[in-house]
Amino acid sequence: MALDQSFVGRTYPPTPAYEVGREKIREFAEAVGDLHPAYVDVEAARALGHPDVIAPPTFVFSITYRAAGEVVQDPQLGLDYSRVVHGDQKFSYVRPVRAGDRLTVTSTIETIKSMAGNDIVDIRGEVHDEAGELVVTALTKLVARAAEEA
Repeated sequence: MALDQSFVGRTYPPTPAYEVGREKIREFAEAVGDLHPAYVDVEAARALGHPDVIAPPTFVFSITYRAAGEVVQDPQLGLDYSRVVHGDQKFSYVRPVRAGDRLTVTSTIETIKSMAGNDIVDIRGEVHDEAGELVVTALTKLVARAAEEA
């Protein structure tokens, strides 16, 4: 069953603030195999003009994905999460995420499409810092695969 088009444009409340820590950045950089000095060494980050270590570009996925979970779990939307696969991810940065940031994410359903029985949902996650400034916009595409016919 196709998802309700009236959900397009629906915005969900901001998430609680997530405080970005140096250790989380280091762990993430190690996990993705990118140990750029600005990710792990404060002095290296400062030499590049940053006040503290910065996070690899995909780090923000860990918080925007959780925020998108609020959309996915909305019982009124009716998305069957057991059939969902991650279709695509894009980030548009205003500035890098850095240690000490306290970030919130506001998710909005951008589009809902049905194609070959699959439901495709695009979610925009706007990530703001404690001052309310936009840091990054994440675009997440989720695909709910069509149920197999018996």
